[in-house]
Amino acid sequence: MEKHNIKDKKLPVGFTFSFPCQQTKLDEGVLITWTKRFKASGVEGMDVVKLLSKAIKKRGNYDAEIMAVVNDTVGTMMTCGFDDQRCEVGIIIGTGTNACYMEELRNIDLVEGDEGRMCVNTEWGAFGDDGRLEDIRTEFDREIDRGSLNPGKQLFEKMVSGMYLGELVRLILVKMAREGLLFEGRITPELLTRGKFETKHISAIEKRGCQRLKENKGMTRLRTTIGIDGSLYKMHPQYARRLHKTVRRLVPDIDVRFLLSESGSGKGAAMVTAVAYRLAEHSRQIAEILSEFRLTTEQLLEVRTVRWEMRYKMAFQRTHRTLLPSKCCQPLFKNGDFLALDLGGTNFRVLLVKIRSGKRRTVEMHNKIYAIPLEVMQGTGEELFDHIVQCISDFLDYMGMKNTRLPLGFTFSFPCQQTSLDAGILVTWTKGFKATDCEGEDVVGLLREAIKRREEFDLDVVAIVNDTVGTMMTCAYEEPTCQVGLIAGTGSNACYMEEMKNVEMIDGEKGQMCVNMEWGAFGDNGCLDDIRTEYDRMVDDFSLNPGKQRYEKMCSGMYLGEIVRNILIDMTKRGFLFRGQISETLKTRGIFETKFLSQIESDRLALLQVRSILQHLGLDSTCDDSIIVKEVCGTVSRRAAQLCGAGMAAVVDKIRENRGLDHLNITVGVDGTLYKLHPHFSKIMHQTVKELAPQCNVNFLLSEDGSGKGAALITAVGCRLRQELNNK
Repeated sequence: MEKHNIKDKKLPVGFTFSFPCQQTKLDEGVLITWTKRFKASGVEGMDVVKLLSKAIKKRGNYDAEIMAVVNDTVGTMMTCGFDDQRCEVGIIIGTGTNACYMEELRNIDLVEGDEGRMCVNTEWGAFGDDGRLEDIRTEFDREIDRGSLNPGKQLFEKMVSGMYLGELVRLILVKMAREGLLFEGRITPELLTRGKFETKHISAIEKRGCQRLKENKGMTRLRTTIGIDGSLYKMHPQYARRLHKTVRRLVPDIDVRFLLSESGSGKGAAMVTAVAYRLAEHSRQIAEILSEFRLTTEQLLEVRTVRWEMRYKMAFQRTHRTLLPSKCCQPLFKNGDFLALDLGGTNFRVLLVKIRSGKRRTVEMHNKIYAIPLEVMQGTGEELFDHIVQCISDFLDYMGMKNTRLPLGFTFSFPCQQTSLDAGILVTWTKGFKATDCEGEDVVGLLREAIKRREEFDLDVVAIVNDTVGTMMTCAYEEPTCQVGLIAGTGSNACYMEEMKNVEMIDGEKGQMCVNMEWGAFGDNGCLDDIRTEYDRMVDDFSLNPGKQRYEKMCSGMYLGEIVRNILIDMTKRGFLFRGQISETLKTRGIFETKFLSQIESDRLALLQVRSILQHLGLDSTCDDSIIVKEVCGTVSRRAAQLCGAGMAAVVDKIRENRGLDHLNITVGVDGTLYKLHPHFSKIMHQTVKELAPQCNVNFLLSEDGSGKGAALITAVGCRLRQELNNK
């Protein structure tokens, strides 16, 4: 470096290290055993790249980044492959001997995937260490082995490499001289000196590597080039001719060209380093893209302070709330049959809930699920509610109850201003709904009008309930400590029991009231802009409600797949994915559904199955693509779980503070496909809550029956309260 005046530059380095290593990645090589008379202590079992880096650092007068550690066979193959692209075998025949070749990926059990090839360093010097060469080893081979630094190891190498051949010949000559077959029986001191006799002769190497390549490719005749290096091959006058002749005799149907590496293995190591440097730069840029999604503890703590925004919303923004009196959260249920509706996404559920209280409480449920077509979701309000009533009609026919006037609870999972238990004015549509003439209207009134238009049956609409409240009620029926409801599915939202004294727009300071936070709208005032990425902004810009529900768009199932799709498009444009080709499929908005994240991130899913999912989406991917896609999915969903956890930490910590407790034990009722089906979401969310709210012991209870049951329970309480009021 001094000679070339480059000592002040931090250059990428390729390290040719010609000893048996366990190599799991390009810049790591753990030395298995020394060969060729090396015996330096403290190196076997260590990563030689780290040792070299440590030595460079210790020297301190220059810097270098080691990008790749390469065996000399690989370096030789790469050197020759630069001149002849058919070169897919590298051989060293010199002081030591070894070979590498390009193996089909489908034949390598330790690596996932079946597409492409991988360079395999055979370390063939150790062939025979298991005893398979015993029938051809001679007394001279055994004597060489016994006197070596590594007896019992590298037996093949000790029979064919330049380091040992001269010694083999010397031992043979000594025996022949002792038996009077040479030198008239005279043995000189030189002949008795170990290592005095230099390598002169070698038997042809039996090699099956080319045959293996032919079988892998399924070709009747293979043309291949073998890059070769080593002093024995170069300098022995007959060695090369005999080797070529032996290979032709053993594999007559393969055309083999031997290409001598004039530049040695160092040039190949530099070429591997150049590739590694490019890949490392790609990895660095990919990591840089995803780094925006990796939130620090400090950032999550900042998100947790949304409790101040929560307090602001309760005090001043009457539009984003559902206020449910605490009486409705007490187990004062009226017996009877109740109808429940659950509208919150593309599926609509109608339920019949039979409640029987007394010494033994029972809840029996029957339900049917109906789809809501996109054209209905985004059509007129009259069309939407007529469709809902059509579904109710079908269900009542199915249950044979069309002539019964049933009390009904309506789970309506959209932001409402709720002035009473049976009145809710829709503030804004979310989750892809855009039906006209609904915002600003009482949705209970719209439902009643649609029932009247149908003229087939009559229903008593007792309560309108948000899905978070319904979920909390469902879980509270089984677990009285449940005072928080959470939805983590298509959308994201939470509710909790707030002290009346903190609800400024309601008179009275005693008791509690359930507050629907509509936390999906957090960040709409810009307070989350410092953690929103360009991909979040793109998803928001092209949504049906740009500028709204920003928190929800970062952590709910409806948007995570679209965030991933935008990242994949950007990475493809930069040449990191899909060979730089953006397919028409990838350009299709909404094509990457969140369910694919759950499937791709499954611990049980191999890369081949990930590729299968991507190919089902029309994405022609390699195994490398699958690895990157899996990392993107994991990063996006992890951030979503952490954001959801930060919001929940704010809620439970606020409840603790409101009640003046040093420690709070509380249960959160949870529902939603993201929470239920994603393999890691719930675990990450739980851990985040634990870290950000250490003074709260939070138990998460999954709602098995959904929020519809909760709506029916609230309806039962509402009927009882109404009956008590009428009796006064």
